[in-house]
Amino acid sequence: MKKTLKSKRPKKTQGPTVESIRREKAKARELRQTRWWQNQLSAGVCHYCGKTFSAQELTLDHIVPVARGGKSTRGNVVPACKPCNSEKKYYTPAELILRDKMNSNIQF
Repeated sequence: MKKTLKSKRPKKTQGPTVESIRREKAKARELRQTRWWQNQLSAGVCHYCGKTFSAQELTLDHIVPVARGGKSTRGNVVPACKPCNSEKKYYTPAELILRDKMNSNIQF
């Protein structure tokens, strides 16, 4: 009988860990305090619908959601109105476009 070698490395889990999500949320809180983010809010424009809102009506949205491995960096966060952010959920913009093109017949 032939023995197989087993790797001593831990198995890679699907998606980010709870700890990495916690870290990214902490980074997002820090990012919200920066002048850069305040400037984004002062423009008052939702990244997704293009409508104008007050700074209080805009939220920080991760383009690639943290739950999908996205990071809390300037290149991955945009101001979004609450309805757009709620609609987007954990989807990427590309998935939303595909869903809309397929008349919502596609489920992710």
